Amino acid sequence: MPLRAIGPRVPAVVAVGVLTALLAAGCGADAEPSTDTPSTPPTSTAPPTVATTPTPSASPTPSAAASTPAVDRQITVTIAKRRVDPPTGRVTVGKGQLVRITVTSDVADELHVHGYDLGARLPAGKAASVEFRADKTGLFEVETHETELVLFQLVVR
Repeated sequence: MPLRAIGPRVPAVVAVGVLTALLAAGCGADAEPSTDTPSTPPTSTAPPTVATTPTPSASPTPSAAASTPAVDRQITVTIAKRRVDPPTGRVTVGKGQLVRITVTSDVADELHVHGYDLGARLPAGKAASVEFRADKTGLFEVETHETELVLFQLVVR
């Protein structure tokens, strides 16, 4: 029985078919997210993390509450009978931090953050906030417009 020679294109066609099948099988495995659930929940030996507030400096500064996931620095000020609490001082924040300033005043006024040209109406007896990314370095006064009280100086480094 005579043997028939295989044409030059047949091995190439077979190779392309095998390659296509391998690629399709490989891509399909990664396309679907895993739906397997572990029989036991994963455990961690690392201690839980605790948010901390930076240690206040010796100079009087407005209070800073513990950081929240969305805000890096919370500064809270209260104004009563033209007195600022905590007393006027400097508050230092890092460049790029998300800062929220919350002010409660016993009289209607307007909060203003110099250098950032941000402001908020302060209704009497109700807290109002301004939130911003501290992206400019320098020293900026935070004040009220109508009563002209300097609440604190914001230092961005």
